[in-house]
Amino acid sequence: MSKKRLNINEIFLSIQGESSRVGLRCVFVRLRGCPLRCNYCDTSYAFSEGGAMSIEDIIEEVNSHDCQLVEITGGEPLIQQNVYPLMKMLCDLGYEVLVETSGQQKLDACDSRVKRIVDIKTPNSGAGGSFLECNFDLLRQADEVKFVLTDKEDFDWACTIVKKFNLLERVGEVHFSPVMFQEANNCIQGCEALSPETLANWILESGLGVRLHLQLHRYIWAPDARGV
Repeated sequence: MSKKRLNINEIFLSIQGESSRVGLRCVFVRLRGCPLRCNYCDTSYAFSEGGAMSIEDIIEEVNSHDCQLVEITGGEPLIQQNVYPLMKMLCDLGYEVLVETSGQQKLDACDSRVKRIVDIKTPNSGAGGSFLECNFDLLRQADEVKFVLTDKEDFDWACTIVKKFNLLERVGEVHFSPVMFQEANNCIQGCEALSPETLANWILESGLGVRLHLQLHRYIWAPDARGV
């Protein structure tokens, strides 16, 4: 038996609220810890809450939910080295595995069967400049990229990045998501919401073939609900 362990914040079954798998049942494995402090973070409790679990116990918990779609998230999951054998074992067991990452760590250690959902931080996110530019060369058609946008400056910046790195051809999906309102706390600054209608109009005017992306779970459950 492996003695490899990860710091886990929570494991739960919910409806996938993001990515091309939106609306599907999904088991979420949320890892503890993140080096970033985005102004709009809605999971700041994952910075420090939780405890260590063995890979075997994590997989046992995932198995108990009888769901073939699994997302590894955080926090920033790729800061824990044992996440890589966890993803491999889940893939070996036949799960469809997603990992959501900021791209602050190199992407090449992920199992090739994993769909990488890369959340590139914008200048006004509070974590601008955290994405490793070398990761652009590692992106594949199986991957997805998203930009969470706070204002028009972020939107224009994201459009420039999409064009400069040919993301619409490089990856399977490019999502533009409006930031939801987030109150400040002792870890993050907080920010105002960007209207989905405003973002929709910007996309229409741009002519860019990106996907308007709304967090479905934020419309189903209360904004501060956990385990969703």
